[in-house]
Amino acid sequence: MPTAAASVRELNAADTSAWRESVLGSTEPVLLRGLVAQWPLVRAGVQSMAAALAYLRGYYRNATVGAWFGPPAIQGRFFYNDDFTGFNYQASMLKLEAVFEALERHQHDAEPPAVYVGSTTIDTCLPGLRAENDVTGLPADALASIWLGNRTRIAAHYDMPDNLACVAVGRRRFTLFPPAELPNLYGGPLEFTPAGQQISLVDFAAPDYARFPRFAEALRSARVAELDAGDALYIPGMWWHHVEALEPFNVLVNYWWQSVPAWMGAPVSVLLHALLVLSGLPREQRTAWREILDHYVFAADDAAVAHIPARARGVLGPIDENRARSLRALLLKQLNR
Repeated sequence: MPTAAASVRELNAADTSAWRESVLGSTEPVLLRGLVAQWPLVRAGVQSMAAALAYLRGYYRNATVGAWFGPPAIQGRFFYNDDFTGFNYQASMLKLEAVFEALERHQHDAEPPAVYVGSTTIDTCLPGLRAENDVTGLPADALASIWLGNRTRIAAHYDMPDNLACVAVGRRRFTLFPPAELPNLYGGPLEFTPAGQQISLVDFAAPDYARFPRFAEALRSARVAELDAGDALYIPGMWWHHVEALEPFNVLVNYWWQSVPAWMGAPVSVLLHALLVLSGLPREQRTAWREILDHYVFAADDAAVAHIPARARGVLGPIDENRARSLRALLLKQLNR
């Protein structure tokens, strides 16, 4: 892993209101040492892998999960295959107990196969776990998910929601980049991805600077956070993050939430639509549309539509749930022409 990155700002934080007031809504990542150290799952994991698995099995109710399995040759890095026609791992739906058994079976291997379960709703796969292993005071709509596996590497990517990632068992290293570093991170395909989000094509363990020369520039803005069991990391929405699990058994619990209503839709839809209708226009027209978008969206203020009577502003007026529904219907009508 490149070592040119700076450290993430750290706070020692018990799970009280104080950290939420100072951290939630921050535009920078923050490492919260010891935030979830009191969780019984954390204490079990500090004892041993066997103790952590025994604790998790106490909540197991025959749930089926999506799991990824990669051969030892990928060295834990889940990625595309050589010609980008598929991936370098196999995805399966199977019982969570089968994943536990695979992790136990390979825990002492010098070169184990990669085993990974990502972004699985806790209340579905391990009902009751959150009764004693939870972060309080987060937004009411926060989605709690569990991630577990052995020594794996998840390519740098970004998520729209804000994220609180809590290491319950093992250790993890996060390498983070501000959203503006996209050109230097060499994002891959938009619609064909390992898990739904665009990923960086750079192998952080062995960067190919001949192929990805601007990655050296990205490292100037990188932040690194190494989390032990009980630590948590706040990641603002849209920040790129590369995640390495560093032990034979690792468990992470994360919470995602958004500060905007769900009816506003997914911003990536705008990008896809722009690729469809703007990318092929002559340069002068693309420049004109950039000005229009700045005027009405990116640099918009009250003055942009002040000259139009409020009752006549239509879609240029404030967007509420009803207007969002009308806009969606209008878009669908235009797309179906």
